Amino acid sequence: MFEQLGFETLTAPQAALWFALVLGCAFGALAQITRLCFRRMIDGEDRRQAAGIWLMALATATLGTQAATLMGWIDFAGHRFMVTNLPVVAIVVGGFAFGAGMILTRGCVSRLTVLSASGNLRALLVLVVFAIVAHATLKGVLSGLHTSLKAITMELAPTLPGTPLLLAALIAGAALVFAWRSGLGAGMLGLAALLGLLVPLGWVGTGYILFDDFDPIALQSLSFTAPVTETLFWVVASTAIAPGFGVGLMGGTVLGAGSAALLRGQFAWSSFDSPRQTARYLAGAGLMGFGAVLAGGCTVGAGLSGVPTLSFAAILALTAIALGGALMRFLLAVVPFEYGSKAPNASVQPAT
Repeated sequence: MFEQLGFETLTAPQAALWFALVLGCAFGALAQITRLCFRRMIDGEDRRQAAGIWLMALATATLGTQAATLMGWIDFAGHRFMVTNLPVVAIVVGGFAFGAGMILTRGCVSRLTVLSASGNLRALLVLVVFAIVAHATLKGVLSGLHTSLKAITMELAPTLPGTPLLLAALIAGAALVFAWRSGLGAGMLGLAALLGLLVPLGWVGTGYILFDDFDPIALQSLSFTAPVTETLFWVVASTAIAPGFGVGLMGGTVLGAGSAALLRGQFAWSSFDSPRQTARYLAGAGLMGFGAVLAGGCTVGAGLSGVPTLSFAAILALTAIALGGALMRFLLAVVPFEYGSKAPNASVQPAT
């Protein structure tokens, strides 16, 4: 469709950058206001309300994605979510690692991106370490382990068995019932619903509106694993590579979340309280970076965007993330990690 829009100087990949920037701005603002975070469903003090936000977003994302598929606007054939040789071991190991990591860092990647834009320096450091470890898992020192685990596959159907529209209705219906009973007001649920609609908007934008036979771009929507690594690589090598969808999405998310935080009086600088807390967050960042690559995405990429495609791989990844988070929460309850303890005052050393 892109060639019919009449652009003479803008290519499809360049248009995708601007599209992702707008998409990210909307996501960042809505995620900041609603406090969207999968981790809060498992380890938050307001788990019921957090689940209501996330499930409402999932409901509209699922209905919108399947409606766009029915209209013939998008087709997931050949997408990475639709593999038949499923790397089950990699997905499960990666999901558990990511889930454990997000408990240690007190946020999934999307939430940490939003917090970074709100002045949270802990979240910013976690994102940097996450990107480095994820890139090392893809192409660096951890790539051998990544390749070995990915090689263990199982032949399975790429999607859930059954009629797609019926499955989508069941998933969305269950999510809507829980969201409605979560105690949240209609206004907050409405914002969560709008956030969820950004998922099919992303799919349709890249897979239909910006589709160009002569200069194709990847079919993609909201995700944060690849965009974080792409953004880091672009920052250090911007003269060698052009920014793409991932860079636009990250930039837009930061801009949208930061603007929302400033307008709502919620921007505040914060950092680590102690070396122990720093170690906890760094360990969590490493686990998330490694796990996200193995699992094929984070709670947004594999969860909020992946589950609406009815992909078995995405559903397995999100399930493993939830179980990994629950296990880490249990372990921290058994062996408390006093991550908030203050560091002792260092004695003054003589100048040399």
